[in-house]
Amino acid sequence: MLPLIVILVVLGLYLIGQYNGFVVLKTRIQEALSGIDVQLKRRADLIPNLVETVKGYAKHEKGVFAEVTKARSALMKADTLQDKAKANDMLSGALKSLFAVAEAYPELKASENFQDLQRQLEDTEDKVAYSRQFYNANVLDFNTKVQVFPSNMIANMFSFRAFEFFAATEEERKKIEVKF
Repeated sequence: MLPLIVILVVLGLYLIGQYNGFVVLKTRIQEALSGIDVQLKRRADLIPNLVETVKGYAKHEKGVFAEVTKARSALMKADTLQDKAKANDMLSGALKSLFAVAEAYPELKASENFQDLQRQLEDTEDKVAYSRQFYNANVLDFNTKVQVFPSNMIANMFSFRAFEFFAATEEERKKIEVKF
């Protein structure tokens, strides 16, 4: 009788430990996703200032400004990971257009305000990339635990499902050609 009680206690403790491990990893994933959201919001908050600065120099570039505003709005409204990734790509493309416009205005490029905003945006881009890596590392740990034996049995018992990775877009995967 005693050996049976010991086995049940050990099995119960193992089950509790595995369940708690899943909860911790899931919470880390949620924290990492929140980190991505914070950086994307920071990026979106910088854009109106950048647009206004460029507008002061390039008043006739209305199409580019509308595209940036639309992309920013889409990012702010995105709810799912896929929507956020798609909106982020749209915003990246719009920002490339905005910076292309800025290239045509040397006095804008020399503006201290514009340079400061550009530095802040670059810093935010780096933080977005780091946040994505942090998220993906946590998803890797969680998904591995969901798939390997014996923790996969506990994952199935408590309906823990694998998370989606934050993947590079087709645009980001393209080979970059540098020409001099």
